[in-house]
Amino acid sequence: MTRTALVAGATGLVGGFLLKRLLDAPTYDRVVVITRRSVGLSHPKLIEIVTDFETLELALAKSAIHADDAFCALGTTIRKAGSQPAFHRVDFDYVVNFARAAKASGATRFLLVSAIGASARSSIFYSRVKGEAEDAVAALGFEAAHIFRPGLILGERGDRRPAEAAMMGAMPFLNPLLVGPAKIYRGIPADTVAAAMVAAAASSARGRIVHTYASMASLAQA
Repeated sequence: MTRTALVAGATGLVGGFLLKRLLDAPTYDRVVVITRRSVGLSHPKLIEIVTDFETLELALAKSAIHADDAFCALGTTIRKAGSQPAFHRVDFDYVVNFARAAKASGATRFLLVSAIGASARSSIFYSRVKGEAEDAVAALGFEAAHIFRPGLILGERGDRRPAEAAMMGAMPFLNPLLVGPAKIYRGIPADTVAAAMVAAAASSARGRIVHTYASMASLAQA
């Protein structure tokens, strides 16, 4: 049986690797990307829906595409967004809009890239928004809602992030020191997160499943 994957955030670091893996996966005969700009790829499986994320529910409904699994790698930083409200729009509003649209299109699994420390009860704005988005997605009633909480995501980004670049350089030395409960804070390659998402979509798990470093590494190797 062939399936259709629905993807948001394909132009980002994790999303770029995720898109390539989905296009290579024999599980899917169609990969539908919801995007504000073209991903710049040509592939027999690939379908692009270029739309504003404010109106993506309407755009997806008009396309009449039936989805099976929805993958969300949307995300920004407060610095890049420019303000807390702008960050909230991307990391909460757009994520939840996409999840609603995916559910309406028939998706039964939703796979979301979040962040370590995400909690709706956090006193840290970034972590609180991430946690609120997780809760809102899980409340939509997908058969399975896979939440991926990486620490520092390792990989080459299009934008300059000096602090992250410094941390990435230190991770080969820091990662071995992060053991036991601290293992969840290890840096993880973007492609490992992407591979774990594709593997999780093929599992029979149900309900809300949270993945941190160890489970993502294990899934990626499966």
